[in-house]
Amino acid sequence: MTQSPPQMTDRAALLRNRQRAQKPKGMFLQTLVADDIQDRLSLVNRDFTDIAIITGFPDIWQPRMPDATIVSDTDTLALTAKSHDLIIHALALHWANDPVGQLIQCRHALKDDGLLLTASFGGQTLQELRACLAQAESDVTGGLSPRILPMGEIRDLGALLQRAGFALPVADSLPLDVSYETTLDLMRDLRAMGENNALFARRKTGTARAIFARTEELYRQSFAEDDRLKATFEIIFMTGWSPDESQPKPLRPGSASARLADALKTSETKLKP
Repeated sequence: MTQSPPQMTDRAALLRNRQRAQKPKGMFLQTLVADDIQDRLSLVNRDFTDIAIITGFPDIWQPRMPDATIVSDTDTLALTAKSHDLIIHALALHWANDPVGQLIQCRHALKDDGLLLTASFGGQTLQELRACLAQAESDVTGGLSPRILPMGEIRDLGALLQRAGFALPVADSLPLDVSYETTLDLMRDLRAMGENNALFARRKTGTARAIFARTEELYRQSFAEDDRLKATFEIIFMTGWSPDESQPKPLRPGSASARLADALKTSETKLKP
């Protein structure tokens, strides 16, 4: 019997957070990602006609691609097999309980040689707040509770595409530095984005003011620049293609018909056994 993946995200809390997001004020990262994705697509020599967009914020995407199918980022995606030549997973994969499962569902929904383009928060995101909150809670209470979503590093996320069966996988990272007057301003901004704590194992009771005060103190000690507090947001973009016979494939080891030394017009030095 197949086991369900562990529940990391409290879906009801995530939807509440998104409904309370401040639009358009809190949508600056969503908008930046949408702009970047459209720029990337303009460089692809292909006209896409059957597009699906997986997003928690459809208002960002509907005006940009009015003919696209908007899909909610639920654990089971409302996608039909072999139906799309382009799927965009827009800044929502980091909340998936089973990110590999999401990618596999996307691959099944793509036509042969269809393109998947994803954007998600990477492991450097909120690294300053994560460290200071953890230290502050440990200092004040002697314990820790889940407060910031764990996010994958670029190498790990890139490997997910291969595990999901995509061809020609590519991943790249866009780090962004944003500054705030106080840590409370940063936390308010996260609420405005709909990206505040929706972890299933989070504390359901209020946080002591002493923890926030200690967080501010630690943050200023380590991450203040010109009396403002730096916060990192890392966006990881990934592309992969649904496998097709027309795609280029790597040669088998030993199948080369010419030597590299000949092409470089140099002598070959053999390794000693």
